[in-house]
This record gives sequence, structure tokens and C-alpha cells, in this order.
Amino acid sequence: MEHYTLNNGVEMPALGFGVFQTPPDETVTAVEAALSTGYRHVDTAAAYGNERQVGEAIAEAEADVFLETKIWISDYGYDETLHGFDKSAGKLGVDVIDLLILHQALPSEFGKTLDAYRALEKLLADGKVRAIGVSNFMVEHLTALLEKATVVPAVNQIEVHPYFQQREVQAYGEKHGILTQAWAPIGGITFYRDSGHRSTLEDPVIGEIARAYGRSPAQVMLRWHLQQGRQVIPKSTNPKRIAENFDVFDFELTAEQLDAIDGLETGKRGGPEPTAVTLESFGRPIPEA
Repeated sequence: MEHYTLNNGVEMPALGFGVFQTPPDETVTAVEAALSTGYRHVDTAAAYGNERQVGEAIAEAEADVFLETKIWISDYGYDETLHGFDKSAGKLGVDVIDLLILHQALPSEFGKTLDAYRALEKLLADGKVRAIGVSNFMVEHLTALLEKATVVPAVNQIEVHPYFQQREVQAYGEKHGILTQAWAPIGGITFYRDSGHRSTLEDPVIGEIARAYGRSPAQVMLRWHLQQGRQVIPKSTNPKRIAENFDVFDFELTAEQLDAIDGLETGKRGGPEPTAVTLESFGRPIPEA
């Protein structure tokens, strides 16, 4: 496993395991399969509803696991976010969370976002988290945050895959020492009717590169991310795919192949627009237990 060193010196595995949309009753088995394969980073979130199951799987593992979770917008605000940490830590069964991030920018009520980030800074100062960051923050949100923050986010977790690369956001993060984490790194949420193929997994350019190496399209895309310096969080509940996604450290794409994948940019976002995520449309209470 390769690692990235975050801007505060904390080391994080370059490849993580995600559990977005993994049903709670499948989460323990999936995380156990990932840890057995060799993953040492698990990414969850309060809004996923499976933190407790992630904690159960990690508790049974004889391994040191880097644990990441996210505060949902319904728990933004200073005191609310401190309590959000308590809820997540309790479900995960840990005293210290390795990386705690804000799940959305919530630009419609950015004052709450700033208060929530101030709470993350307090948790970091108190040693309750080892690193803090954000997710789905665009350049304007990062700029506004850095004007007020005392701690630069360690990561910004955003949608990045060959069809949607967010290069401006990535470049801003690199300039300020913020590592880009890629969610949907193999384009799992994409569905482009006008592209001539169903998804990144069926893209002919990626397919040709995959055949040249005897690899899967997913492995090629993960390799593309890693060689360009992004941390990646693939997800699956299929043990075969979980293992396949991990097997990406023994081959290397050429500069020409990286450029060819870069050229697949469509500019089409698969997830929600950051401005569309409001308390009115996406707010929901996070259970205490």
C-alpha cells in the first residue's frame, strides 16, 4: 500500500474503501472482505446510516485501520458539530477519528458551515481527530473557508472520474496543500445517454488501455487517479471486485495513456450540484444511536 502525507504530517493510505449506499446489513461483510484483502482505510459518513456496522467490522479486525467519516449538514453549527462527532464516534466505537470532514459546503447557509468547521478545529486541537477536511467544496467555498479558518483542510473529497475531473478545484487544492480525494473514482454514478456508451466502464478508450495490460477498466481508472496524485475511494460489496480494485500497485500507465484518459472529460457532474444541497432539500436528522 502506498500512502499520502497530509498537510499536518498524518499518513493516509492512497487507496480506501467506501461504503456509500451499502446497506447496513451488508456493510460488516463488505468491510471485513476489504480488510482481509488489505485495505487499511475505510470511508463512511453519518448520512450513510452504516457507521455502527463499519465500527463492528473494524473492531473484529486485527489491523490498524485509518477511519474517515463525515458530518452531515443537519448537524452543522458549532455545538451541533461537536455533538455530531460524539454520535459518530459512539457508533464507530472509537475515541479518536482519523479524519473527520464536512460532507457538503451548504452555500445557502455558509455561516453554519464555518461554525461547523470551527468545531472541527476544536476537535483537532483536543486530539479527538487526527485530521480534518471537507467534501464537495468548490473553489469559491474553499476560498471563503480559508479566509476564516485557522487550519487548512487536509482533504477535499469531490467527484472525480474520467468524465468529470474538476481540474480547477483540484488545482486550487494542490496550491493550498489540500489533497483531493476522489469519490465515484470509476464513474459508478455516471449515465451518459449521449456518449455512445453506458458508463466509464464501457468507454472504448479505457477499454483499449485495459486490454493492453490485461486489466479491468476499473483498475485502469484507479491507476490513473493514483498516478496523478489523488486518493481514491472505490466501493463494492462484491468480494471479487473488492480484491480487483485493490490490485492496482504493480503496473503503470504511460504519459500518453494518462493524457488519453484526461481527454474523456465531459464537464457533466453525476452527483448533485453543490448549490442544490440545502437544509430544505437534503436536511434530515442523524440518529443518536
